[in-house]
Amino acid sequence: MSINDSLMEDFIFAAQHPLDYAKKWKEEHKRPVVGILPMNFPAELAHAAGALPVVLQEDDEPVTIGLKRIFSFYCGFNRSLVNQTVSDAFQFLDAILLGDHCVQLLGTADVMRNHMPEVPVLYDQLVSTIEAPWAFNESRRVVGELRNQLQNVLGVTISNDDINASVEVFNKSRALLRSLYDMRMTGKIRISSSDLMHIVQASMTMDRAEHTEKLEKVLDALQEQGTGENSSFADKVPVFLSGHMCHAPKKELLDLVEECGGLVVADDLYTGYRYISTDVEITDEPLDALTNWYLERNKRVPCPTRSAREHDWHTYLLNSVKNAKAQGVIILMVKFCEPHMYFYPEIKEAFEAVGIPNLLIETEHEEMPMESVKTRLETFMEMAGRASTI
Repeated sequence: MSINDSLMEDFIFAAQHPLDYAKKWKEEHKRPVVGILPMNFPAELAHAAGALPVVLQEDDEPVTIGLKRIFSFYCGFNRSLVNQTVSDAFQFLDAILLGDHCVQLLGTADVMRNHMPEVPVLYDQLVSTIEAPWAFNESRRVVGELRNQLQNVLGVTISNDDINASVEVFNKSRALLRSLYDMRMTGKIRISSSDLMHIVQASMTMDRAEHTEKLEKVLDALQEQGTGENSSFADKVPVFLSGHMCHAPKKELLDLVEECGGLVVADDLYTGYRYISTDVEITDEPLDALTNWYLERNKRVPCPTRSAREHDWHTYLLNSVKNAKAQGVIILMVKFCEPHMYFYPEIKEAFEAVGIPNLLIETEHEEMPMESVKTRLETFMEMAGRASTI
């Protein structure tokens, strides 16, 4: 069931044209805009500094002049960021912040530094072994350094009260988005996966207060219309989407999943549940709370770029698919995403061991063979539809 176009248009614009939104916001508010690279930076710090935090996104433009600045075997997300960098798309930013999560992103950050020396690119190494005895103290040191860097670059003071105020804003946003996810999973509302992705993706760019105000209207509209008396979803196959840990899958691919008979009931996408899964506690020591947020979110929704023996990705996926009552899982693997490639064999083995249908689709920044993908999806839906409800 679709949402009224007037309720979605601002979300779609911010999701599809994040830099245009950010430029307009900067011009209207006369305040800085801070670009954030996925996936672990606490955007609350930039917000507390009075800036608009904007997660830098892959765009739809073909990679052209950026080809000479980065390896062709880097993922499409990194190639797109480099292409945008050398096309001067990021020159208006007041700073760019990142924490290490893959080697490719470090190469992208180097291109940004070299091409835009006037834009500070702030890098801090976040702990990857998140269950180590020293993980909290080291992560806390890094978060404190990030605050210091932001204060120096933007010329502001970020107080604990400022951080807690921003945490409240972000927590409210995440809670509303999770309620949207919960209602979708339980069948109380029907919303297309592309519409839901646009709403989450827009939250990575829009002023949070503005986004929350519009989201509340969407929630009211969805609850009012429910699933409809003659729901067209009754014969759909409930599926779980997994993967795409840094950027959004193509809208055309998400729409194709549903056109081929699927009904997405849950996901662990970056532009989905992974991004909104975990809140920050409000305490007298907000930097401690942000540190705990970083460590806990990578346990709550395990990430292949983090190491945690007690929280493995395939077990999380198995439990999530069962909880969502999905009849299969579609794994969206970005081409050349090394962390995902390393873990995929374990995921495939785990699902095949319990007989849950699973389908791997490799995605790319450039054109994908959609007719071939359509055939594979139709076959998968037929197989998953025959499986008993988990």
